[in-house]
Amino acid sequence: MNLHHRLDGPDGAPVLVLGPSLGTTLDLWAPQLPALGGWRTLRYDLPGHGGSPAPGAPFTVEDLADAVAALLDRYGIARAAYAGVSLGGAVGTALALAHPARVASLVLCCTSPRFGPPEPWLERAALVRREGTGPVADSAAQRWFTPAFGGAAPYVAMLRAADPEGYAACCEALARFDATERLAEIEAPTLVVAGAEDGPTPPRGHADVLAGTIPGAGLLVVQNAGHLANVERPGPVTGALTAHLDRTWKGLRPMDPAPAGAAPADPPLTDDERRHAAGMAVRREVLGDAHVDGAVARTTGFTADFQDLITRYAWGEIWTRPGLDRRTRSCVTLTAMVAGGHLDELAMHVRAALRNGLTRDEIKEVLLQTAVYCGVPAANSAFAVAQRVLAEEG
Repeated sequence: MNLHHRLDGPDGAPVLVLGPSLGTTLDLWAPQLPALGGWRTLRYDLPGHGGSPAPGAPFTVEDLADAVAALLDRYGIARAAYAGVSLGGAVGTALALAHPARVASLVLCCTSPRFGPPEPWLERAALVRREGTGPVADSAAQRWFTPAFGGAAPYVAMLRAADPEGYAACCEALARFDATERLAEIEAPTLVVAGAEDGPTPPRGHADVLAGTIPGAGLLVVQNAGHLANVERPGPVTGALTAHLDRTWKGLRPMDPAPAGAAPADPPLTDDERRHAAGMAVRREVLGDAHVDGAVARTTGFTADFQDLITRYAWGEIWTRPGLDRRTRSCVTLTAMVAGGHLDELAMHVRAALRNGLTRDEIKEVLLQTAVYCGVPAANSAFAVAQRVLAEEG
């Protein structure tokens, strides 16, 4: 399978493969490229999309993963990080399962281990073969973005330009894809990113399955974002992507064979440095860049050791443990904040719970539970704090 692609970035830099969604091209990742200057990025087009030719025969998502592995072979890349949106994320899942030694780090954005029953995908494939991509392009903006987003036109144009046979074959590949029973086999450090208002792959039933089953996976739910969250909310998605890649690659890069002409590898991190780097990445994913940047800016000589302690210990050792997913950890933390009467910290962790994928109704249920086990007065104060925070979050 011949996939049109681009390889950009400095020789010897760690390689990041970027996979597009159904109906888009390798330019889907343009909002993230300025922040990836220290990486060598390998972007590709799906069959019949962008510069890739239409397929001559049916294919599977696993075939696409093998084609990506062949691209790595072509350039002599032994190991790479991978990030993909929707179908591109499914390709990353398949790549991590079929070629685990090739995937150093994995980011799965607005994707799923199974994209629903096959019949709607097969019906869409038949429609596009019969009438072209126009009918699906007409409704793409509503599927991909929230109503408030005004920049859909370039991405809808990508879909209109796609070859009908290529688009239809991708639909059929999605219809057959189901990695649900194999997610626990994924070895790569994984971050799952979801759009809170994603219609095609909503967090419940898709992102939460990935994050809850892949060992040690993190979950970030981006508020006010639809299916193409990296386009609609590039700030939080790019921040989470780079933090996750920096954290996971720093620990893995010295183990990889250095390409010819590569710069000397960074010295291995000490245990404390590794915990601090991991903790800072998770802290940003859970609490958000604005909160963490504010905490860092307020750090003084008097508080620096304490900031280092909570980053290494609370975030780098506890929140990174694989035994509980982040949704569950948020539930536990909310309860502990109510029990201890720590209302300022409760406000912070209500926001964190939203980022970790809890719904407003689920937060309400946690606080109702605290009324029984922590006392009604404590829960009364907690409901007041949570209601204020949820109103501020829109």
